Amino acid sequence: MAPVTSLASTVDQRIADALSAALPEAGPADPLLRRSDRADFQANGMLALAKKLKGNPRELAAKVVQALSTGDLVKEVEVSGPGFLNITVTDRAITETLAARAADDRLGVPRAADPGTTVIDYAQPNVAKEMHVGHLRSAVIGAAMVEILEFTGENVIRRHHIGDWGTQFGMLIQYLTEHPHELDHSGAETVSGEEAMSNLGRLYKAARTVFDADEEFKARARDRVVALQAGDTETLAQWQRFVDESKIYFHSVFDKLDMEIRDEDVVGESGYNDMLEETCRILEETGVAVRSDGALCVFFDDVKGPDGNPTPLIVKKSNGGYGYAATDLSAIRDRVGNLKANTLLYVVDARQSLHFKMVFETARRAGWLNEDVKAVQLAFGTVLGKDGKPFKTREGETVRLVDLLDEAVERAAAVVREKAKDLTEDEIVERGTQVGIGAVKYADLSTSAARDYKFDLDQMVSLHGDTSVYIQYAYARTRSIFGKAGDRSPVARPELELAPAERALGLHLDQFGEVLNEAASSYEPHKLTAYLYQLASLFTTFYSECPVVKPAPPQEVAENRLFLCDLTARTLHQGMTLLGIRTPERL
Repeated sequence: MAPVTSLASTVDQRIADALSAALPEAGPADPLLRRSDRADFQANGMLALAKKLKGNPRELAAKVVQALSTGDLVKEVEVSGPGFLNITVTDRAITETLAARAADDRLGVPRAADPGTTVIDYAQPNVAKEMHVGHLRSAVIGAAMVEILEFTGENVIRRHHIGDWGTQFGMLIQYLTEHPHELDHSGAETVSGEEAMSNLGRLYKAARTVFDADEEFKARARDRVVALQAGDTETLAQWQRFVDESKIYFHSVFDKLDMEIRDEDVVGESGYNDMLEETCRILEETGVAVRSDGALCVFFDDVKGPDGNPTPLIVKKSNGGYGYAATDLSAIRDRVGNLKANTLLYVVDARQSLHFKMVFETARRAGWLNEDVKAVQLAFGTVLGKDGKPFKTREGETVRLVDLLDEAVERAAAVVREKAKDLTEDEIVERGTQVGIGAVKYADLSTSAARDYKFDLDQMVSLHGDTSVYIQYAYARTRSIFGKAGDRSPVARPELELAPAERALGLHLDQFGEVLNEAASSYEPHKLTAYLYQLASLFTTFYSECPVVKPAPPQEVAENRLFLCDLTARTLHQGMTLLGIRTPERL
């Protein structure tokens, strides 16, 4: 099916044509069309135009109205205020446009005309370390952006830049070498994430205790770092055991989050080891990086420390070790040179913004980023507790992500159980999981990523307000209507007059493609959550004001209303799927 042109685009084009016809001297002009409370749409472009032509905006607007081709699209146009155009479209145009959307399995949403390749760097846990609440946002926001961009036609490559390298591995590997059974499993065929993490946690604590107390062990651990970086076979084999054990744990957490993380997309810091020396050589030979106190550094005019002296990006330390920058710059080289990316999107904590600004600027100076290849940090804020401070346990510890997700599921199951009329215990548990995990994701996604947000489970699983549960219930309601509709089926009836609640719902349904396009191009998934919440709210109003099944309206009216229910359900389902949130058929 062909993509469907939205009513807003069609009206915009008609007004632009009328502007050209009525005022050819104005040249191409933007009607500045937007949704309006006074009518369906309002065009404000006459004000800027009148300034340019030194004319009266109301008179210019009147000329445009005369030149406007209305046909079966525009029902009414009025000039209001200082020269705004208030435009009301016909009921027929709304229903016919929605019918075209319903006939397409993509709901009429166009694919990008000129798609590129985007590499998204998200969900980056650390090997041998527990995932905590700070790891939540990168995973949830990144996964939603992958789905949204893919839906608009972009070629998306996922990258999980896990922390799997560094000096701490010297201590861990040396301890494992001296206590070879520390990562052995209990004998069960499948190892749980909980067991894997508890093994790693226990080993980490034991290794740290010995490291801090025993100077000879400390020396052996440091030698082990050298062996690791030199690619010693035995050392790498032990290192791999930590990576494998950690992956068991990571996958168990991502499974809980209802998120697919594929092994081939996990390319950690270690994946760029072979490129580090060459990256440094290129930067030094091209003069992008210079030696300073024995370290290889990149300086910037606008980055200075508290003492007023320049703060450099350290690519290689004076002791010959590599900084994070060397790895990040090598990853850029790989993603641009080998993966042929046009866009590099980093879903990374806002507190790392300065680091990435310096890395991107260095890559630009080196020529790896240019007019054809851009890098963007989708920076996100901090997860706060109800008290507005960074989220901690009562003991002041960082909150384990697993505990948080388990509690969300527990709370959600209680809400589902309370509302459930005819669900079995298994269904309550399953729906509780879908509602709980959906609640956590939605709370994260519905806040502009750049802002901090408060993690408040009571609010998240509430049936009222801007929550995923509210949207999930709206979806379940659309499905329950069909269970009661008998032999009536959804049919679009363009000849029918629409009630105000039907018109409002219809006009909003027609905006789905535009909202998706906006969320994709600006990397703002919260624009999609806001759209879906409003869609659920408009459906709730429609449901209370426009009977679909009881009391039974005339056959044609019932069919048209069922058609609106069906398109609402499909749009809610598609939108929530892109956010990584399930929509149970019954709740």
